[in-house]
Amino acid sequence: MAPIKFTPLYKRKIWGGEKILPFKGLPATENHIGESWEISGVKGDETTVNGGPFDGMQMSELTNLLKERLVGKRNYEVFGNEFPILVKFIDAAKDLSVQVHPNDAMARKYGFPNGKSEMWYVVSTNHKAHIICGFKKDISPAEYKKAVEDNTLLDMLQDHEAHTGDCFFIPAGRVHSIGCGTFLVEIQQTSDLTYRIYDYNRRDENGKLRELHTDLAAEAINFKVENNYRTQYTPQTDSPVKLIDCNVFKTKIYELTKPYDADYSSTDSFVIYVAFGGNATLTDDRGNTVALSMGESILIPAETDRIKITPQGENFKFLETHL
Repeated sequence: MAPIKFTPLYKRKIWGGEKILPFKGLPATENHIGESWEISGVKGDETTVNGGPFDGMQMSELTNLLKERLVGKRNYEVFGNEFPILVKFIDAAKDLSVQVHPNDAMARKYGFPNGKSEMWYVVSTNHKAHIICGFKKDISPAEYKKAVEDNTLLDMLQDHEAHTGDCFFIPAGRVHSIGCGTFLVEIQQTSDLTYRIYDYNRRDENGKLRELHTDLAAEAINFKVENNYRTQYTPQTDSPVKLIDCNVFKTKIYELTKPYDADYSSTDSFVIYVAFGGNATLTDDRGNTVALSMGESILIPAETDRIKITPQGENFKFLETHL
């Protein structure tokens, strides 16, 4: 079976900007598009297949039909028809809320299938772009609650200047926020479960203050400080560079100047490519060829053993993620 593309879901947000559609080579017909859900199995927000023999199928239908051929034997045993990864482009024209996500155990305690860990790769930035990630020092739950009440929580958080190529891992329990001027790729567990802690006293489109989840967030937060919140890596050309290797996904970055043969014969998982620079053609081990352009994402079925990636013109830059 050939690599599969999906029709993205575009999400208007009060903090959204105008970068996503032009980045994809599309006319800027809408404003405040904050997110493009590239590949999603979230119930009520599933992406549908774009083209090919499965055109129009939702992700859950596709997984139910193809099972381990699509996602891999172990993944299907663990997740069934629930596709386990959600991929987005995010354009923050304004600061997002300060928030945290629960881990799997807490999510299940409240009736949800899983929590949410995620990663960010910064594609581009504007002047003064920033990212909030983690505390400046260890604090207690009581200190956290007092800071929320006193409106001083931001003073306790690390605010990082954001640069193109930055990568941040956001495990469940880590307080975070995408700051204004940041355009990035987000790869995460399939979940839309978020506990909002601080939202700059913003009002929604109906004029109401957006709901905060102070107590649930307190239960979810890991109050310990890490030494370095940025992922440290050395960029290379024509070979993969590991960004994240955790229990919920593994992500590498590529910058190719020449054809590259990717071998997935020992990878019992689907693979997703997220293109953020240049264009390429992908040819699988069955002879299927498909084009992949900047701003697009594509799913390589688990039954595919090899993909030849051939850049077209300028360097081809993309993220590769799988379980």
